[in-house]
Amino acid sequence: MNFPIDLQNRWHGKRFNSYNRVLKDTFAARVYKIGLRMDFTCPNRDGRVAVGGCAYCNNASHTPQDYRPRTSVTEQLRQGAAAIRRRHKAEQFIAYFQSYTNTYDSVSKLEKLYREALEFPEVVGLSIATRPDCVPDDVLDLIADISHHTYVWLELGLESIHERTLRWVNRGHGVQEFIDAVERSKRRNLHVCTHLILGFPGETRDDMLQAPALLNNLDIDGVKLHNLHVIKNTVLAKFYSGGHFTLFSQAEYVSLVVDFLELLNPEVIVHRLTGETYRAITIAPDWSVNKIGVHNAIVKELEERDSWQGKRYSSGTVQKLGRTISQFTQGAEL
Repeated sequence: MNFPIDLQNRWHGKRFNSYNRVLKDTFAARVYKIGLRMDFTCPNRDGRVAVGGCAYCNNASHTPQDYRPRTSVTEQLRQGAAAIRRRHKAEQFIAYFQSYTNTYDSVSKLEKLYREALEFPEVVGLSIATRPDCVPDDVLDLIADISHHTYVWLELGLESIHERTLRWVNRGHGVQEFIDAVERSKRRNLHVCTHLILGFPGETRDDMLQAPALLNNLDIDGVKLHNLHVIKNTVLAKFYSGGHFTLFSQAEYVSLVVDFLELLNPEVIVHRLTGETYRAITIAPDWSVNKIGVHNAIVKELEERDSWQGKRYSSGTVQKLGRTISQFTQGAEL
């Protein structure tokens, strides 16, 4: 079986449905994200559902390095745009509400922040990262209204499809909340991107390869894959220092991602293949700080296998490899 010519043409020779390619085709320009932090919190930090936050989370890992508290949306965009223009010759930008839970506030405050971002010159759209238990209908209505006038992605952090893992990492929600959030978002024609972390303790390779079936069944529009990495000042760091689990080697992660892509509907847009954070706060694995290197290794593996996104995808594959949505909503354990 050879890489289908129609996918080669659509994906400009890439072997997966790349978000960067989609942006270039959509805007006919160099479009880059500018990460924003607005000092939101999360319901598993403030006590609404839990305290302490996710076991793996230190928001310094996805906060702009020059961020200062209470910096406005406009100022963060100004600083970010200047830096990205110098480095990448960017022409347009996506304002990325990234740190913490970016729908966890009043609708009036959220609208003010989102619309301020859209008023910045050369911002052509929004990406809003949040939790599936923090998208009430009035917030989704706001985002849907904005999406009628500009390019919008709603990014929902699921992280794992397995209830036991979600409890272990202190997520404070289950798969049911994710499915409900996706269904309500899709009814409003929103583009939904799902975040998943590969490599949690206790999950086997087969466990992780159940995830594409759920995403395919829900008609998810995009996915971000992250390798589990250990960041300083987290609960996960304490477990890791005690020798309670091991992490993937780069070769193991690369092989798993290619297997994952083969099972994924080729219409799903791949926003990210690997996570990264600042070297100064990364405990392990060392290879994870080299995002470009890991990305290139995945591309090489796809080529060497003569593989591509969706190679093993079909409606039959979904039924064979994944549990039904009703089983997920019941919180079935593996």
